[in-house]
Parts: sequence; C-alpha cells; structure tokens
Amino acid sequence: MPAGMIHAEQLIYEYDKRDDEGNVIGFERAIDGIDIDIPQGSFVAILGHNGSGKSTLAKHMNAILVPTGGTMWVDGRDTKDPEQLWDVRQTAGMVFQNPDNQIIGTVVEEDVGFGPENLGVPTDEIWQRVEDSLKAVGMLERRKDSPNKLSGGQKQRVAIAGVLAMEPKCIVLDEPTAMLDPNGRKEVIRAVEKLRKRKHVTVILITHYMEEVIDADQVFVMDGGHIVMHGTPREIFSRVDELKSYRMDVPQVTMLAETLRRQGLDLPKGILRREELVEALCRLR
Repeated sequence: MPAGMIHAEQLIYEYDKRDDEGNVIGFERAIDGIDIDIPQGSFVAILGHNGSGKSTLAKHMNAILVPTGGTMWVDGRDTKDPEQLWDVRQTAGMVFQNPDNQIIGTVVEEDVGFGPENLGVPTDEIWQRVEDSLKAVGMLERRKDSPNKLSGGQKQRVAIAGVLAMEPKCIVLDEPTAMLDPNGRKEVIRAVEKLRKRKHVTVILITHYMEEVIDADQVFVMDGGHIVMHGTPREIFSRVDELKSYRMDVPQVTMLAETLRRQGLDLPKGILRREELVEALCRLR
C-alpha cells in the first residue's frame, strides 16, 4: 500500500475530442504519466499556467475524475474502486475557485453544518464542529450572518470551514484565491496554514500566485500534463529562467534579487522574502 496521503503512479487522464457536430475525432491527454507522493500533514503547492493540467490533477484527488491509465491512491484507497468513493471523498475535501458554488445555506453556521449533517454526525457534535471550524478560519463572530453579506475572502473562509467541519485528513484547494483581492488572498492562505499546523491536515494548494507557495514543503510545476519541476520553494525559485520558460512568474522579491545578482551583487539564489533580501544586502556592506 502506498505510503503517502496522496500517491499517484503513472497517472494518465484522457478525454474525447469532438467536432462541431459532437462526433469523437480523437483523444486529448490532459495528464500524462504523473508520479507524485504527498505525505500526511504536509503543505504542497502545484503550479502551472492555464491548461497545464493542474486542476485536472486536483480533481483526481477527490475522485471527481478517475484515471484512464495508472493509479491514484488517497489514503491508501484506489480512486477507481467505486466502493471506495465515499471514503475517498470524506478523506479529501475540495475547495473550489468560486465560493458561491459551494455555499448553499442562508446562514453561515447552517452552511458549515451541512456537510457533517450529510455524513450522519450527531447534532451535538455538528454544532461543536461548526464552532471549531468557524473559529479555525476566524469567522466565528459571523456565524449568524447571511453569506450574502460577506466579502469574497470571508465567503471563501466559510467554504473552507464547511470542508473542515467534515474533518477530512486532506484539503485540496483548487485556485481558492483566484477571485479575491490581495488582502482576501492573504487571509485565506493564512487560515489554511494555521489549520494545517493545528489539525495536522494535508494541504494541497493549486495556484498561479507565486507568493502563496513560499511556505510550502514542496512544489510541483506542471506543463502540458507533465510534472516538469519539483523541489522546495527555494529550489524552484532559484531556477528563474526555467520557470519563465514554462510561462510562470516568480515572487517579486525573488525577481528583484535575481536582477541584482545578475548585475554583479553577491546575493544567494532563490530569495523568497523581503526580510531575506534586506538581510543579504546589509551583509554586502
């Protein structure tokens, strides 16, 4: 049995290509022979430009899609096995790009309680979970509000609380901050990171915002359905030209440090934070 919380071997996913009349004219391979292993409790980021296959990969982690070749295991369960589907979906909770697609209750606390209620959790425990989950994402004081009154970032935190209340071992966030302003993005990422530390859940973040991945344990970069780079954030962001060849950006501070480095300043590669750059510049005096 695979060791990681999420483990894929030679994962392939193909879908039909159709003409204007709807006739199948071939196959498109969205994921092409991917191997990954993500340990329990880790924070992993998956990067890639649009069409790289990262969202398709995310949907395999919750069995929304199942492989057309190879295998995906979630906590040791093969996602192709229909009898395991319920357990897979309980193990790996998904948070999508648009919180409005996930929020269904008219009151925040009812929305967060909906998932555990569906799982048959006893009422007393549901309310305890609702309270704990809202507290974990910093939204407890808005529990009686209508979701319509919330900002985008607040709605996304409620969506995360809803997933959290089901007590999954793993949370997969598929571009959860794409529709948010910079402050909303920061508050969602901060809430997720706090959760991971407190509850030891595995966090998998699909994103194209480089600043969101600097605290990840490992980073995968995808292109054309393949994993083309893999390493720690520092290792990945040390390879600026290679990242750019895959149409990816780097954090602004990393780019600034790299520009200064190329102009002859003796700076280390892969600087990730402003404080690091300031410290490195001060050492040059």
